[in-house]
Amino acid sequence: MSISFVTMVVPEVLYAKEGVSLDENQASWFGSLAFLCQPLGSIFSGPILDYFGRRKALVLVNIPHLIAWLLMYFAWDVPSLLIANALLGIGTGIMEAPSVTYVGEVSEPSIRGTLTTLTNSFTSTGIFIAFLLGTVYPWREAALVCLIAPLATMVLVLFVPETPIWLLSKGLHKEAQESLCRLRGWAKPEDVKEEFEQLIQYHDKLYKCVTCTNEEEDLGVCQHKAGGFFKKTAFKIKNVFLVKETIRPFLLVVSYFLFHTLSGLAPIRPNMVNVCKALGMKYDSKSIVVVVGAMYILLSLVSASIVKIIGKRKLILGSLLSTGFASLGISIYAKLRIPAEVFSYEVETFTDHKELLPVILFMTLVCFSSLGIPWVLLSEVFPFRSRGVAIGMSAAVSYVIVFIATKSNYNLEKAFHLSGAFAVYATFAFIGTIYLYFFLPETELKSLEEIEAFYKSDKIIFADDFLINAFRQKRDLNNESTKPMLVTKS
Repeated sequence: MSISFVTMVVPEVLYAKEGVSLDENQASWFGSLAFLCQPLGSIFSGPILDYFGRRKALVLVNIPHLIAWLLMYFAWDVPSLLIANALLGIGTGIMEAPSVTYVGEVSEPSIRGTLTTLTNSFTSTGIFIAFLLGTVYPWREAALVCLIAPLATMVLVLFVPETPIWLLSKGLHKEAQESLCRLRGWAKPEDVKEEFEQLIQYHDKLYKCVTCTNEEEDLGVCQHKAGGFFKKTAFKIKNVFLVKETIRPFLLVVSYFLFHTLSGLAPIRPNMVNVCKALGMKYDSKSIVVVVGAMYILLSLVSASIVKIIGKRKLILGSLLSTGFASLGISIYAKLRIPAEVFSYEVETFTDHKELLPVILFMTLVCFSSLGIPWVLLSEVFPFRSRGVAIGMSAAVSYVIVFIATKSNYNLEKAFHLSGAFAVYATFAFIGTIYLYFFLPETELKSLEEIEAFYKSDKIIFADDFLINAFRQKRDLNNESTKPMLVTKS
């Protein structure tokens, strides 16, 4: 919601409204500053999450937004406006880890996919509301209305329990059981006894020394964590973060962010109005952008509805592959119908030719791209030991990818035209589909411990369907045929 507000504010303050004005260079920085500060917030979100707990972190991460909206409302000059925008970026980055982690840790496997996917719906709703506020109120009044969001969140979070696994990590067994009972519908302790015992076993396994466990030692008092701060930190980095159950999902999530972001829609989002005009769409480009905002909400709800039916793996592969074909369709259309001199960043190059086909192709791109669920994976793929920091680092990398994608769109289109830019995005989508086909496991209906076991195992290829199985059977038959025959003497 905050970043969408930035895109809404820039044009208004650019033309010296409400007593604060930006020149072209300042407006460019204003539009980029929030994206630049998001990775900074994400880096800090992990330590905050682990130290204060999930519940308190959900309260604390709203403070930057609270200050930012107030500062933006009372902004008296350009520096105050830029500081407010930077705080919005930091606040957005810092809140990703607590929100997805909380949902992932309190949900049962049967509904985790649906609940985590619903977070996309609320994000899309926030974007839509931000654009809507920009059409109803001046930017100062809109900022004041946006102040309701962090205030309401801070109040509502007070009514939710802390996650049981975090409470167990602090030795609060009684509070952890009470939290689990409340999360399961105010159930009685005996009703959640089995689940609670599984959580305790999972917790005990987590807090055993990694080195001792791997070496199957039982020394009573572990000697590996002894030493000063730097030695303990080095030990934690080596045995908690630089292990395959953390590194493998980290690389997978970052790769999915890369392919999803560069599949076509995200790079053009800041310039979407002009891209719609440059493609010669039949309807008003601003109206199309509003419809896109509404479609984000609708398609997020659709993905939340179908993820339990078809699973996350099929949803991710299907949406990314379809997004690639949609970008390819726009590329072919632009190559055949859009003159070479048309450049979406220069309005004077646009033609008066209008068609319905680019509207259909673009809406197809929006539909399939909106079904992607990169943020959902963050809530469940990392082990508890490294979850907070790993989610924060993944979010930071994702924001860097988004920033690079949006900033490189200008150069990409300048060099290769709209057709070439969308051809590049289609290529990323197709490559991403192939990569994820082999390396993305199905995590729907799996417990967090089972998901951790996926990445801790030696299994590399997770594809499991008729195509890959047919290849495996053929390979096995070939291996059998090459084995020497055993001849027995009578």
